[in-house]
Amino acid sequence: MKRVFSLLDKTWLGTPIQFIWQKTSGNYLAVTGADHIVKIFDRHGQKRSEINLPGNCVAMDWDKDGDILAVIAEKSSSIYLWDANTNKTSQLDSGMRDQMSFLLWSKVGSFLAVGTVKGNLLIYNRQTSRKIPVLGKHTKRITCGCWNTENLLALGGEDKMITVSNQEGDTIRQTPLRSEPSDMQFSMMKTDDRTSAAENTISVVVGKKTLFLFNLNEPDSPVDLEFQQRYGNIVCYSWYGDGYIMIGFSRGIFVVISTHFREIGQEIFQAHDHKDSLTSIAVSQTLNKAATCGDNCIKIHDLAELKDMYAIINLDDENKGLGTLSWTDDGQLLALSTQRGSLHVFLTKLPILGDACSTRIACLTSLLEVTVANPVEGEPPITISVDVEPNFVAVGLYHLAVGMNNRAWFYVLGENGVKKLKDMEYLGTVASVCLHSDYAAALFEGKVQLHLIESEMLDAQEERETRLFPAVDDKCRILCHALTGDFLIYGTDTGVIQYFYIEDWQFVNDYRHPVSVKKIFPDPNGTRLVFIDEKSDGFVYCPVNDATYEIPDFSPTIKGVLWENWPMDKGVFIAYDDDKVYTYVFHKDTIQGSKVILAGGTKVPFSHKPLLLYNGELTCQTQSGKINNIYLSTHSFLNSLKDVGPNELRQMLTQTLMLKRFSDAWEMCRILQDHAAWNELARACLHHMEVEFAIRVYRTIGNVGIVMSLEQIKGIEDYSLLAGHLAMFTNDFNLAQDLYLASSCPVAALEMRRDLQHWDSALQLAKRLAPDQIPFISKEYAIQLEFTGDYVNALAHYEKGITGDNKEHDEVCLAGVAQMSIRMGDIRRGVNQALKHPSRVLKRDCGAILENMKQFSEAAQLYEKGLYYDKAASVYIRCKNWAKVGELLPHVSSPKIHLQYAKAKEADGRYKEAVLAYENAKQWNSVIRIYLDHLNNPEKAVSVVRQTQSLDGAKMVARFFLQLGDYGSAIQFLVMSKCNNEAFTLAQQHNKMEIYADIIGSEDTTNEDYQSIALYFEGEKRHFQAGKFFLLCGQYSRALKHFLKCPSSEDNAAIEMAIETVGQAKDELLTNQLIGHLMGENDGMPKDAKYLFRLYMALKRYREAARTAIIIAREEQSAGNYRNAHDVLFSMYAELKSQKIKIPAEMATNLMILHSYILVKIHVKNGDHMKGARMLIRVANNISKFPSRKYCLRRAYNPHFCPSTALSNLYSLT
Repeated sequence: MKRVFSLLDKTWLGTPIQFIWQKTSGNYLAVTGADHIVKIFDRHGQKRSEINLPGNCVAMDWDKDGDILAVIAEKSSSIYLWDANTNKTSQLDSGMRDQMSFLLWSKVGSFLAVGTVKGNLLIYNRQTSRKIPVLGKHTKRITCGCWNTENLLALGGEDKMITVSNQEGDTIRQTPLRSEPSDMQFSMMKTDDRTSAAENTISVVVGKKTLFLFNLNEPDSPVDLEFQQRYGNIVCYSWYGDGYIMIGFSRGIFVVISTHFREIGQEIFQAHDHKDSLTSIAVSQTLNKAATCGDNCIKIHDLAELKDMYAIINLDDENKGLGTLSWTDDGQLLALSTQRGSLHVFLTKLPILGDACSTRIACLTSLLEVTVANPVEGEPPITISVDVEPNFVAVGLYHLAVGMNNRAWFYVLGENGVKKLKDMEYLGTVASVCLHSDYAAALFEGKVQLHLIESEMLDAQEERETRLFPAVDDKCRILCHALTGDFLIYGTDTGVIQYFYIEDWQFVNDYRHPVSVKKIFPDPNGTRLVFIDEKSDGFVYCPVNDATYEIPDFSPTIKGVLWENWPMDKGVFIAYDDDKVYTYVFHKDTIQGSKVILAGGTKVPFSHKPLLLYNGELTCQTQSGKINNIYLSTHSFLNSLKDVGPNELRQMLTQTLMLKRFSDAWEMCRILQDHAAWNELARACLHHMEVEFAIRVYRTIGNVGIVMSLEQIKGIEDYSLLAGHLAMFTNDFNLAQDLYLASSCPVAALEMRRDLQHWDSALQLAKRLAPDQIPFISKEYAIQLEFTGDYVNALAHYEKGITGDNKEHDEVCLAGVAQMSIRMGDIRRGVNQALKHPSRVLKRDCGAILENMKQFSEAAQLYEKGLYYDKAASVYIRCKNWAKVGELLPHVSSPKIHLQYAKAKEADGRYKEAVLAYENAKQWNSVIRIYLDHLNNPEKAVSVVRQTQSLDGAKMVARFFLQLGDYGSAIQFLVMSKCNNEAFTLAQQHNKMEIYADIIGSEDTTNEDYQSIALYFEGEKRHFQAGKFFLLCGQYSRALKHFLKCPSSEDNAAIEMAIETVGQAKDELLTNQLIGHLMGENDGMPKDAKYLFRLYMALKRYREAARTAIIIAREEQSAGNYRNAHDVLFSMYAELKSQKIKIPAEMATNLMILHSYILVKIHVKNGDHMKGARMLIRVANNISKFPSRKYCLRRAYNPHFCPSTALSNLYSLT
């Protein structure tokens, strides 16, 4: 709270003073003390007049309009009247003989009530100058009174009576009191019945202890309210709100009570505001505030929330105590008198006057003080003292204007300070003024005057110095105006918005709205404008294209609009009312065209007027003249993002996208690392046609396809074409079509519809854009219709698609006609068309359709013509046309068809044809069955069984041979058919076990089958066969036992099988048993050494085998069997080599000599006698190893023989 001024007159010191504010306007303050003078000050503390009195002032009061101040004084019977309009004082003779003690003007009329010390009353009507004296109204001094809104006068006096009189002085009511009354007020009690709004309740303090409530409608039921003793005396009270009373007590407490019948006697609120004493309370209904004073301070409460302290004003220099508080009616000023005779006036509410130009703001900070600041640029604020309390304030780039009524004062805002430039008088009362760099524009009485601010500083032509709008012949009233760097813009009651270009000094644009335009708010450049019409609807107007866009959700209570001054947010503006700020964004370039969206709302504190918006920060002016900054909730993303959660980040992302702050959105997506967030950003970029940024986003998330598509279109300059592509990417195909059609390439709409297979739309577009494409679209549409089952329309579109000059295309259409004709029932046309068509596939498809329709003959015909013989034969079979089936059989590959034909022929008894068809169908069992049962050709049946290995066929052949008594053959085919048990039984019964054994030995048979055979042979004492099958079933011990029991006639084979058994068994006991047998331990007859060799080889005991091989070879050499000796050594040599075992030297040497011996014949046969001779020489050198050839070799090498004879002898040896 700012102290405006203080009054301290020497003549007042030490005595209490009286004061009273002028009613309504509060421009004057009347003050009097003990100096017999009433001094009148203006609201700035300047004395304007004074009234000299013969004695101390008894009472004074302003009339209802604040025009006349009435004063009564001691020692005088006159009433002093001061006229605020003429500043003159007059005296009115009261005609009363006794001293006047009370004075009060009526609330609604021109009546003045004056009471005397003897209880007499005078009612003076200033309008008619009539005086009505009323004697004996009271018996003692009249001390208090009040008027109500119906001009009823209530009076209280020392006679402890209350009287109620009308404006003629007639007593209507009266009631006695327990003690002397004081501080009487009229008001309306709080009741359930609100039908009457009259002030019908008198409240009065009785004996300073109780509050007496007297209802005129219920005179017999007065209410006398008593309070706690600890509160002290009632100092003063005040009615407020809906029947509430605030009462102040001498001990620093104030309470609030309700006058509702149910609540009387209850304290609604109570506070101990002051520690020692309370001297006064005052309530301002305008401000909705209450003030209390005491203990050298003033405390101000908000009536809406009494617990909250609104402000505290300390008066430390007032040590004698405080006096009375009083507000002006408008709540702007609060006056306080003190016990020492001083008076202080505080500013509690300023007119909220402010303006902004670019980032510079100006606002009223005191009644005679304007502060100019530039919070964005950081310039220090400049305070300018003005001469008058202004009604309007305007600021420009270099100037400030303040004014009231029809005058304005201009100041230059220079680098070296502020300089008063000039004052200017206009032709009417100024409603508002706008400034910019060089010009000012003032709106008054439906006109706007545009003029230079500093005309002497510009070399301007005379006609460019000033101009009055509208022109004389233009019958309209200007309701609002604005000034930018280039334009004067104004709106009229006829709905016209005019743009006047200052540079060319002429109108350049106008827009006609259906109703009058109340307010306009251009952006800093003037290229966009928000206006509000008389219906309280808001619109954005773009003069460039003369387009308007309605603002959505525009509140009818909107007071004003501010555009964003941050250069990067050109389309953002706010609309504000008393409680809230709404953030809007004008999206100029979107795929849906320009539009306005509501981004969100922000609550503003009470009595905050927005002045400037910069980067989401709203600078507001408060009631106290201070500046307060508010951050819009739609710009919360500008705060630190460190501790923000994912959900809040997503909300902020939505805000940034609405505001087109894509760089901030990128940062949030980078923090979120959420694929959905990146996609949302990318879609927003497409929506706002930010192609480059969209490419950057899609490249980040790895969407290669869309990046390539955007790269292809990013250079397109045609706005509609580019927007169409982007709308298509966002799946808004109808919008894309409209944009394509409005572009320079309308055929793109047709291409899009074709790609989307929207054939109806494509055909409609083709009629306008590309008639030559209709046949091709019709064909594609027909294909889709055919797929969905709409054959009627498909046929029509296939027929429309025939061009006559495009063979490939027409073939497709004719094929479609054929198929659709068949489906529609026109089979003849469809079949003829399909037969004439070159396509095999068409014949197949039409045949399938006909087959489903059970038109078998036509279907088969088409299949046959299309070379689909299998299908044709199948259909011919269905219609029992066996003749055609027979014709087609050579071309048929399907076994199923052959089978069907075979069955039919078999049924007809034509077995040869049937067996041939069965063979083609691979039905071998049927082939075997017919050969056996009908054609009596078992050889062929046996041949088929052997070729196919058919189990069922083998069973049939076995049964056939069994019937013939050929048990061997029957056993063979039973085994072949896996009927081993039956074969075994048959073999047992007919003594054919050898046959069964031979057959079973070559088959993949189970051990159980082998064991059965072995046991059979064991019972028959046929040891070799028993041992063989025990070996096959893995019973090596029993197998060896039987092999060793074999007679000598089977000795060789038995020993070989015994060796194989031991080799498989790898059992040491069996091995030793066999070795003992071979060595003759059992029968005393050693066996040939070759068997021992083979045993060692079977057991893989290669070293023993090698030694045995050498022995055998030596024996064979001694017997002259050189080839056998060579083979034994060579097989052993190869085996050792493969097992990577070292070859014994003796074996290698013997093998080399034997090999040389064998090579002699080979070289001789090949005619290579030299090599043959060399081999013989090697043999001769080892003649001892060839005993049977020793003599011959010696003869050949005898030196007495002729060499030729010797050579021939050598050759003869071989």
